[in-house]
Amino acid sequence: MENIVEFKNVSKHFKDFSLENINLQIKQGLVTGFVGANGAGKSTTMKLMMNLLQADEGEIKVFGKHYANNEKEIKERIGFVYDSNVFYENLNLKDIRKIIAPAYKNWSDKQFYDYIKMFELPLNKAVKTFSKGMQMKTSLALALSHDAEFIMMDEPTAGLDPVFRRELLDILKELMTDATRTLFFSTHITSDLERIADNITFIQGGKILFNESIRDVQERYALVKGNANVLNQTIENSFISVERSSNEFQALTNNAEEVREALGDQVVMEEVTLEDIMYYAKGARKQNV
Repeated sequence: MENIVEFKNVSKHFKDFSLENINLQIKQGLVTGFVGANGAGKSTTMKLMMNLLQADEGEIKVFGKHYANNEKEIKERIGFVYDSNVFYENLNLKDIRKIIAPAYKNWSDKQFYDYIKMFELPLNKAVKTFSKGMQMKTSLALALSHDAEFIMMDEPTAGLDPVFRRELLDILKELMTDATRTLFFSTHITSDLERIADNITFIQGGKILFNESIRDVQERYALVKGNANVLNQTIENSFISVERSSNEFQALTNNAEEVREALGDQVVMEEVTLEDIMYYAKGARKQNV
């Protein structure tokens, strides 16, 4: 399967934060969810993908090409869906089309008007009158109208009511029936990713802790609960984070099979959510995720 994006040993340094030695591959035709706490490095990573920032070290390729000599070609093939209105607020969709369409050689008026109709967006009303959900649909319609192959979404469901979030996720699932299209989806609402994501990339403190299929994540990780007297150093080395209260403990492991074989019915092992992993990993003493 082709890599749409490749980061090789990429670092970006700021005064009080750094992305460190990032290695990342985004596969064609899949939905990759991008999760991490505020300040973990999600926005910086996405800006590097868009060439809005340049790496201090390492190599970035998009569609197998470097930005240095191929920026226009690369950006023709990318659609970025913002989490807020980035258009002139007094313009309507007809006016926005006149501005944006000439910038893309693959622009299709038919697709534009088809998506506007599908998303039930008014053509003649100023975008400042649109709800946040309508603004999100507007960004998506524009991305799809120039036949973007790689769609990047930054917190697309934040601030949307549950019904509209469900509708947007259904739209995205329908779009992904085209196996040539790739979606990279940054969000804090991890339950959304559990509905539609194929792969999960988890970033913490400027480092990628894992980048793998959601199925593998669900199989490797577990919450382990039991009596603290079963713990020893060997067992604790299988945990990312351990919390103790009186005689009990609960821990996050990324090696569920090893813990299951070692402790058997001495502990209770539960499935974890992405939110559980983010919570426990944030307080981890060691970064062996």
